[in-house]
Amino acid sequence: MMTGNARGNRQAVAGFTLIEILLVVAIIGILAGIALPAYQDSVQKGLRSDAKSALLDVSNRQERFMLDRKTYTTDMSALGFGADPMISQEGHYRVDAAACGSGTIATCYVLTATPQASSPQSDDTRCTSFSLSSAGAKSATGSTPTECW
Repeated sequence: MMTGNARGNRQAVAGFTLIEILLVVAIIGILAGIALPAYQDSVQKGLRSDAKSALLDVSNRQERFMLDRKTYTTDMSALGFGADPMISQEGHYRVDAAACGSGTIATCYVLTATPQASSPQSDDTRCTSFSLSSAGAKSATGSTPTECW
């Protein structure tokens, strides 16, 4: 005697098909492809503050140095930093000083912050370097220099 189940009816198997799994993986890949570059841009933008604060710190020390010695300096160690060029607090930029184009180091300076090779900032093409002069002029290089400061 046969029961109704023994006639060859198949039981439903719970689970995911290969197509469903591939579809989920493809959607995750697309979302990651959009989100990761946006996240990296956001991180780079945030780390630019390391360059700005380092430049302002060096500028303040340059002005103090000028008051004491009647000249500016290109030597970061003379300003009290441990190395020349000075490495920013978070370690993403190195800052160095040079005489401005229209004078000597005795009368004016230009500070430049450039990314360290080991930092993610070295991949920042929008703001590749920052500059601050003794006159207070702020500038930057990169694909969008007007948005850097």
